This record gives sequence, structure tokens and C-alpha cells, in this order.
Amino acid sequence: MNKSSRLVLVLALLALLAVTSMAQVVLAQEATAEATEAPTPVPTPTFAPSVEGTLTIWADEERTPAIEAAGAAFTEEYGIPVQIQQMGFGDIRNNLVLGGPAGNGPDILIGAHDWLGQLYAGGLLAPIELPEDLAAKFNPLALQAFTYEGQLYGLPYALEAIAIFYNTDLVETVPDTWDETIELAQQLVADGKAERGIAIPVGAGGDPYHHYPLFTGFGSYVFGRDEEGSYNPEDVGLDNEGGIAAMNELDRLVKAGVLTSATDYGAAQTLFQDGKLAMWITGPWAIGTLEESGVPFAVAPIPTMEDTPRPFMGAQGFMVNSFSKNLLLAQAFLTEFVATDEVMQLIYEANPRPPAWLPLAEQIDDPNIQAFTEVTTHADPMPAIPQMAAVWDAWGRAILLVYQQDSNTTPEEAIKQAAEAIREQIASSSGS
Repeated sequence: MNKSSRLVLVLALLALLAVTSMAQVVLAQEATAEATEAPTPVPTPTFAPSVEGTLTIWADEERTPAIEAAGAAFTEEYGIPVQIQQMGFGDIRNNLVLGGPAGNGPDILIGAHDWLGQLYAGGLLAPIELPEDLAAKFNPLALQAFTYEGQLYGLPYALEAIAIFYNTDLVETVPDTWDETIELAQQLVADGKAERGIAIPVGAGGDPYHHYPLFTGFGSYVFGRDEEGSYNPEDVGLDNEGGIAAMNELDRLVKAGVLTSATDYGAAQTLFQDGKLAMWITGPWAIGTLEESGVPFAVAPIPTMEDTPRPFMGAQGFMVNSFSKNLLLAQAFLTEFVATDEVMQLIYEANPRPPAWLPLAEQIDDPNIQAFTEVTTHADPMPAIPQMAAVWDAWGRAILLVYQQDSNTTPEEAIKQAAEAIREQIASSSGS
């Protein structure tokens, strides 16, 4: 930010402070006197809302230390106190939906890019303005993920997608093709070297997220794209020829005992950590736990099927509540104090995932992070449109029918019924 822009911002901040209550001014002065102290998370079950002259942030536990560091620097610079309320990552969106319109939302929240559709439709997000030179420091895929209706609504810090973790004591290298990989998985079990050769997590909801590469690998998709590259909710492709082939492949693997519904995420993690699972399809969030377990592992992309499998790509970042009473402060905090080498490094260290901050990504030599970074370049951004909410349940039930080997429904019938239910729900919700 140049000096003139910075002066304009400072003047705006001063004007904002001038209209706050005397109590808030006193609070700001106290914060300035203790600028070296990090802001303390708010340990309360109630929502900590946006109030004029204090920056309020909702964050999960893992990101809080990095935000505390940024908050301390922000307070030292502007004399503005920062309060942080910790929430479960998945609770932040729901709490904003509940509290935002009533004025009980924060100024800034941490979240995932696929929340955009719901939050945008509810009028809960304010756009973020990034100067060109700052935007150039972010992975373009991450910025694209947080762009909705042509505007940026999130400052990204990480990307993610799924790949194959493999036990290097059992697997020297993952084969190039899916068929060869399945053969290797079966051979390892037959030879008594592994209890299970390969696992795709499947839980009570069927876990379509972890099964999506199977669908794209055979030529299917969730939503098609329009001429501008945006997802088209009127084009549901789960029951196309590729989707049917994917379901038949899943059926084949379940019948052969290669895949089983017994390996939900927790069971797969335990088996892998105990050296009993050779290959596990999941994402970079598992790296820290596996490193702590001491199991030897490496990461590879999911092998080629009929087509190259494309997992979902997700981005995580900071968003601004449109009902914030401190929109200028929130903007300054993100662009001047979060978008820095120091804070992005702290976020990465708390939970290593492919960084969206290019100066940091270029310095990382961890081969597992590098492997996941490469995977994100060949992934489908998780659809952020509101219609995605209609997809998960029906799709997951279809997958479960295959795992349960339901004799009354063929794999083709299961996915066709699911796709039709999705189309009907989308049509119903749009009023058409």
C-alpha cells in the first residue's frame, strides 16, 4: 500500500473512532498500552459480535495462534483491540447464518470457499479488494475459488485435494493405472503383507467427497460448465455413462472385497498408522497425524482410470461479514497483517497444507506438500453454488447401496435415482 492510500485508510480509521463511545476509546487506549500482548480468544458459548472500534474474528483452534500474532501487530499499529472467538471450523458458517443478519456476527471469519454460495445468497459477505501487486502473491487457483459472481470474497491461505497416501514399507511406488493399483492391493493382501490393500473412506453418509475421483476417472461430473466456465446446476452429470461406469467399478471392488464399508475415515487412519493398510485415499489434513505415528509414507496422485481422476479442490481463507461495523478495519487487517510471510508461515505450521501464499509455497521442500500442491492443479474446484447442497445426500445414499450390496437396486439404478432426486430438489428450490 502506498503512503497516500495508507494515509486515507488511517484518516478513515480515525473518523471511525471519533464516533465510537468513550468506553471504546478507553478500551483502544488500553490496548495500545499493551500492544505487545496477543489478543485472547473469547471463551464464551455466545456469539462475540462486531462492535465499532474493536475487531472481532471467529476462528478455529488451529488458526488462532497465527491470528493472535496478526492481531497483536494490528493493535500496536492502530490502537484497535482484537478479540478472537474460537469455534469448531464447521460451526462458523452455521453461526454466521444464524447470527449475522441480527448483528451477532463477527467482522472476519475463517472458512472454506464452498461456503460462498450459501453466504452470498444470504447477503452475508462483503467483497475484498486486493491491490494488483498483492493479488500476484496468491495462487490464482485459490483466488478463483474465492471469486463469486465476478468478485473476490475471501483471502485464501491454503488449498487442498485428495490423493493416495502409501506405506513405503509395503509399496515402492503407486502404479500409473488404477487397474494395476487394484491388482497390487489384492496381491499385498494375498501375500499377507497387509490387512487391506487400499481404502476409500466411507461412512454413514456414503462419503461422495472421497469417491468423486472414481466418478471423474470414468468420465462423470457433478455439474457441467457454462460458456464462462461457471458451474451449471441444470447439467447434472452423475448418471451419465461415466457415472454408471464408476458405480459398476465400485460394485466390482466391493464384491471382490477390495473396498468395504467397514473402513470409515477413523478405521482407515488406524489401519494405516498400524501398518496394516497399504494405500489410503484422503487429503493433506492427515499428514500431521501420520507423521506423529511414525509410519513411513509418501503421497501420489490417484492413478489413471478411463480418464485422469480429478478430485475436488478446496480453498480455505478469511472472509468479511457484510454486517461488520468495521469494514475498513477488516480490510486493512487482512491485506496488511494477514497477507504477510510471517502470518502465512504460522498458519502453515499449525496445520500443513498447500499454501495459497506463493512466497511461502515456493520455499516448501516437503515432498508430501509438493505432491498435494500438484494434485490441486488437476482438480475440480468444489462447486460453491447453493445447488450443491442438493447433491450430497442422494449421491451418498447411492454409494451406500453399492457398499451394502442391495439386491433390489443395481448400481446403475442407484445413481440414476440419485441424479433424478438431485434434479428435482434443485428445480423445487429454484421454483421452476
